[in-house]
Amino acid sequence: MSISTNDKHFDAVIVGSGFGGSVMAYRLAEAGLRVCVLERGKPYPPNSFPRSPAGMKRSFWDPAGGLYGMFNVWSFSGLASVVSSGLGGGSLIYANVLIRKDERWFVREDLQNGGHEYWPVTRADLDPHYDRVETMMNAQTYPYAESTSKTKAFKYAADTLGLDWHLPKLAVTFANEGEEPIPGEPIREEHGNLHGRTRYTCRLCGECDVGCNYGSKNTLDYNYLSQAKRLGAEIRTLCEVTTFGPRDGGGYTVCYVQHDPENAPGVPVADLPARTLTADRLVLAAGTLGSTYLMLKNRRAFPSISDRLGERFCGNGDLLSWALKCAEVSNGRRLPRVIDGGHGPVITSAIRIPDTADGGDGRGFYLQDAGYPEFANWMMQMIDSPKALWGWRRVAGRLVGSRLLRRKKIETDIGAEISGFFGDCELSAGLLPLLGMGRDIPDGTIQLSADGELSVDWKIATSKEYFERVSGTMREVSNALGARYVPNPTWHLDRVITVHPLGGCSMGRHEGEGVVNPYGEVFNYPGLYVADGSVMPGPTGANPSLTIAALADRFADRLIDTRTTGGHARHSNGPVNIDATEVPN
Repeated sequence: MSISTNDKHFDAVIVGSGFGGSVMAYRLAEAGLRVCVLERGKPYPPNSFPRSPAGMKRSFWDPAGGLYGMFNVWSFSGLASVVSSGLGGGSLIYANVLIRKDERWFVREDLQNGGHEYWPVTRADLDPHYDRVETMMNAQTYPYAESTSKTKAFKYAADTLGLDWHLPKLAVTFANEGEEPIPGEPIREEHGNLHGRTRYTCRLCGECDVGCNYGSKNTLDYNYLSQAKRLGAEIRTLCEVTTFGPRDGGGYTVCYVQHDPENAPGVPVADLPARTLTADRLVLAAGTLGSTYLMLKNRRAFPSISDRLGERFCGNGDLLSWALKCAEVSNGRRLPRVIDGGHGPVITSAIRIPDTADGGDGRGFYLQDAGYPEFANWMMQMIDSPKALWGWRRVAGRLVGSRLLRRKKIETDIGAEISGFFGDCELSAGLLPLLGMGRDIPDGTIQLSADGELSVDWKIATSKEYFERVSGTMREVSNALGARYVPNPTWHLDRVITVHPLGGCSMGRHEGEGVVNPYGEVFNYPGLYVADGSVMPGPTGANPSLTIAALADRFADRLIDTRTTGGHARHSNGPVNIDATEVPN
């Protein structure tokens, strides 16, 4: 594989554009650094997210199979994981929730005597950065709680059980500043966005996790990345980094390939021409799985990297279940309870269950109501249609009989009969997905198999008590709503699905404890930073996006403050050159 001779040099190259990479890109560009962002996925302007089955079929990430979509799905022995590929990273598919990590959940366990996590930062360290991120992402609480069925039902269940319910901040624009919330109003932007498109206030369509086609969701391309570009940052999409390492004289060399879905789909990475950049500082922000994979693949170029690389993996305690066919009792009769999961953003409210560290009994967690795109309701209605079809058969028979027998009174206004065709809509209207996340045990490891494939060794066994506690509370919520509790089918196989993989390049006080220091810089390699979920030494408990962004903001402060003359980083073990023939597949 040949390397292009058209090399370019930047003050900082950032790999990935998620909650870590986007924040770093903006902050460094704001400080006057020449920044280049390399994102393997493509941009998604408003109205570019597919909705048809044929479009969704193409919305997965597997370049070797000719797929360049945003859903990157992994399956490992103990869990499966769904992450994102695209400009804006995980913000494209997450559920908008911005919750700060609980103050007492920054635990500091004795790692030498059975402990699993030690946080070298505190809530006080991060609070100023949380403030900055919330402002930048225009965080708002859900303004329609009193008129949204699923929100009211979730609150009812929490009140019935005596649980702590609240409305978290969401990265969604429901209203322009100083105005009342109205769905579908044009959003006013001071500088416009990098797509050059008009955005609209939230239309309450439940499509957050499959991509917001109206730009209501404050994804990172509309704030941090748009601002970074305005300040001079260069953003390159469909650019996948393959190798990197220290270079002579300081700084880093970065090799990447450019995908071409239109003209050369399905070309393996190994067959694409390599391109090279150099930088004084390199920031890996490719996500927990992406950054750890890249560090493991390029480990030979970093002989003094911590032996902790790949350790402390967890899924942030993610667990999905369903409250099926919710009902309520009125005058002694059981009636369907309308949840209407397709109305509103995906998540509107949360229940917090305390941890032993703050007065609870066991490891703490959050439960959140969940929604889904409205088209999912039609799919469920089809599943529930046989009963309605049988009723329609009787109605049709009566109408046809009236015509054939030429009865004097023939029904011509048949709206009620057609309405009856839908039945009671108990399944489609009465389904509430329940999302759990919290403090599972970060005892997994990320490795490379003999053939260079990513492998995660994580088992549910050590966290089983935690998951059973989450599942038990979900069952109680379902019972309070008169519903049947349905756990995720993989739960019976001792497997879970996580959308919040964390760890692998964890923070530590020294290289014997972590891969990076409390400011995101890799031990023994000045100027090399990691800024994404992989730096977490354990679960955040709450949705991790806000904490990832706040840490990245903190890392950016330190990087800016410690710039050296000329910006060249020196390495304790000397430079290691990259062989262009060793670009991994």
